[in-house]
Amino acid sequence: MNARDILSAGAVVPVMAIDDIHTAVDLAHALVEGGIPTLEITLRTEHGLKAIELIKKEVPGAIVGAGTVINGEQLKAVEDAGAVFAISPGFNIHFAKAAAQSSIAVIPGIATPGELMLALEHGIDTMKLFPAEVVGGINMLKALYGPFPQVKFCPTGGISPDTAPEYLKLPNVLCIGGSWLTPKDAVKNQDWAAITRLAREASALKAK
Repeated sequence: MNARDILSAGAVVPVMAIDDIHTAVDLAHALVEGGIPTLEITLRTEHGLKAIELIKKEVPGAIVGAGTVINGEQLKAVEDAGAVFAISPGFNIHFAKAAAQSSIAVIPGIATPGELMLALEHGIDTMKLFPAEVVGGINMLKALYGPFPQVKFCPTGGISPDTAPEYLKLPNVLCIGGSWLTPKDAVKNQDWAAITRLAREASALKAK
């Protein structure tokens, strides 16, 4: 799958920080059951790589990727773990070279037109706007659409269920990233029904 296929599979990509490896598979099952197949497992915790391996193996229908990938070494590690995509919080020339050598879809984070142009120069036209709300959110995306109509985004950072529909109406937005689908209390209490309910609500957000 290419980056656009991956991001178009659902309205929201949950940003998942796995604190307890024993909850990873059940959490992924709950999200997929609710209609959210594309899962971003961040490398913010020590369990990230193992969670990718387990979910890839145990959860049919999950499109498993990695988040918070910031260098070539991590990119190779998530590829070896079975991730089909990798999302970075930023983009520079060193990461661009690593992305060019990777066999999986790489979705870089950008916050400025200059970073966007650097990504385009390296053949990347599907990106993450991060941190979305901090750098202008909807207004930023509208402004970028004029000179860069060919670029599609997964804006992430500070987006809530209340603001999500307005993002999803934009012509250059494929989906949004959000952490509200995996509230820590629900995960800790293994309330998978609550997670599935949140996923169903999120999957219904798709406006186009």
